[in-house]
Amino acid sequence: MNRFSLFLIISLLSFPLFAQNNSNNLLLEIDKTIENNSYYTQKKEHGITQLKVQLKRTNDPEQKYKITQKLYNDYQSYQSDSALVYARKNFQIAENLNKLEKLNQAKFNLVSIMGTLGMYKEGIDVLNAIPIVSTPNLKGSFYGVSRVIYGQMADNASSQQEKEKYLLFSKKYRDSCVNFYPHNSTPFIIAKADWYLDNKNPEETLDLLLPFFSKIKQSDPNRAIISYIISQAYKQKKDRNQEKKWLSISALSDLQLAKKEYISLRSLAFLLYEDGDIERAYTYIKRSLDDAVICNARLRTYEISKMLPIISESYQQQNETNRYQLMVFLISAGFLVLVLLGLLFLLFRQMKKLSKAKSDLSSANDKLSELNVELNTFNEKLNLSNNTLSEANYLKEIYIGRYMDQCSDYLGKLDEYQRKLNVLATTGKLNDLVSAVKSKEYIENELKEFYANFDKTFLQLFPNFIHDFNTLLIPTDTIQPKEGEQLNTELRIFALIRLGIKDSAKIAVFLRYSISTIYNYRSQLKNKSAGPRDEFEEKVMQIGTSNK
Repeated sequence: MNRFSLFLIISLLSFPLFAQNNSNNLLLEIDKTIENNSYYTQKKEHGITQLKVQLKRTNDPEQKYKITQKLYNDYQSYQSDSALVYARKNFQIAENLNKLEKLNQAKFNLVSIMGTLGMYKEGIDVLNAIPIVSTPNLKGSFYGVSRVIYGQMADNASSQQEKEKYLLFSKKYRDSCVNFYPHNSTPFIIAKADWYLDNKNPEETLDLLLPFFSKIKQSDPNRAIISYIISQAYKQKKDRNQEKKWLSISALSDLQLAKKEYISLRSLAFLLYEDGDIERAYTYIKRSLDDAVICNARLRTYEISKMLPIISESYQQQNETNRYQLMVFLISAGFLVLVLLGLLFLLFRQMKKLSKAKSDLSSANDKLSELNVELNTFNEKLNLSNNTLSEANYLKEIYIGRYMDQCSDYLGKLDEYQRKLNVLATTGKLNDLVSAVKSKEYIENELKEFYANFDKTFLQLFPNFIHDFNTLLIPTDTIQPKEGEQLNTELRIFALIRLGIKDSAKIAVFLRYSISTIYNYRSQLKNKSAGPRDEFEEKVMQIGTSNK
């Protein structure tokens, strides 16, 4: 099996889990939104109050028309009775303005809210009285309102015959409004998607709505409607996880915009009921009923009242089961407490017997602990001594070998130097001989080579010496050898200290400096220590010990 096939299988297996987690996160967000209901209600009321203040302050009929239109829109899915009040005020203002387009739009508002309140006859009467021919640009809205009210009448029909009749009207008006709404407008998209769904084309529905949904703002009331239609498309595809996800998105939008007349939360509650999440289903259906009652949405109240007893009964049964399980748990816990009390009594008696033995053992353990401490101290000292001896032996081996090589080299060089001087003497070149004897070049070259060999040998023993040494210094005062150098004077001083040569006089002889110069170097570097000054050279002695 190649890597691509394996990746594809893992992706397919993990996708349902991801979708499930996504739905659960949405449900948690809905729970939180329901708990914070007062925040969203206050936000809604604040906006309505501001519009009412604006309405009182203006005397301009055009402004009054616009403000009452906004108040109607805010109340439409929030409080149906108040929405009807402002729809009528809006209608009266439109009559006074004597503008047919505004008047017809006001009538559409009346018909829409009358449908929500169950005033179907009144709404149809208003609808039939609208001279839509005079305002052809509002035909889409006319057919859209007609479609909605006949759909509501179908949902509330008392017989199957009436239901089919009203559904036929609703579909006819739906098809008409698709032809008259401006293309790519939100009402057109919603009506077109509904047409696809009605004709069992969920793929076409999703292709239309999913790209459009990403462009909808959170504050747009149509966000909940479109996400609900998407959920119904997934329902036709029998994709339950996606159906639940989009119902959750729709319900969340309704709740956050403080809508009281909606369908998504009720539908989601029924899905959760079927999934066995009874408590959450009961919470959601109860919230849906409370909101429907507040809004005075009669159709929604009727629909919810048919579902509520089913979910409520399951909720009560679950509570009874939980109470029974709690009772069994409490009785079992009580019995276990009695057993534990008996065991504790027996243990108490046994503990008294063991107390004396523990006291004797404690004394013995204390003495043994003291001996262990002494033994550990002795072992630590012994280990330190062994490590020191091992290191000393290792250093001796290296330096003895290096010393033998150096002595051999020096003997060869002295022999060559002697022959050179002998040649000068035998050939009578006394001036050259005197110059050669007085010259310090030979000694300086030998010292350079000697120090270079020392540096090389030392860095073989302690390859990280320069880095470890600089970690003991303040970062701004670290020491780096110049190009071509292995160690400089400061580093050589502390290299000798690391090798155990701590006497400044011996270091001065080795490096051919005065004792005071060596002392000054040591003092300056101690002053640059990143830690306590007195512990600096002790820490230098510990460099490289972990590698031995």
